Amino acid sequence: QSVLQGIILLPLRATCLTFILLLAWLFASIAIFCQHGRGSVPLKGWRRRMIRTTLSGLTRTAFFIMGFQVKVKGKVASLPEAPIFVAAPHSSFFDAIVCALTGMPSIVSRAENLSTPVFGTILSSLQPVAVSRQDPDSRKNTVAEITKRALSRGQWPQVI
Repeated sequence: QSVLQGIILLPLRATCLTFILLLAWLFASIAIFCQHGRGSVPLKGWRRRMIRTTLSGLTRTAFFIMGFQVKVKGKVASLPEAPIFVAAPHSSFFDAIVCALTGMPSIVSRAENLSTPVFGTILSSLQPVAVSRQDPDSRKNTVAEITKRALSRGQWPQVI
């Protein structure tokens, strides 16, 4: 029975996840298309709403298809209450669950991740704080960027 389920479910899940990933890439591409000052100016209006709603929904759907069912207890902190989220250990794909449940906030990521095909476009639409491992001033610049975003009074999304 397990083998039969694996033969049927694995290709079905892989096909659904591929479709969801391509949809996420399409929506992310639309959101950042012809955006002026990419990375230095926050997304506004329909672009920001599209990222929050569609990417969050697609990410939740992807995790559901993979077999994860996450139940949130309590209330997610709003942007004025908590401009910065902290998630640990920040070393697995479970960070994506936290991102989906909190409305796709900005994240801190390696600068190299932005050049990854498909995932780089999706990541760019989240307006990440890019950390360069080659730049000796990167740590100081990252702290300054997170501080700037946290003090922007809602212009930037929350940072995780």
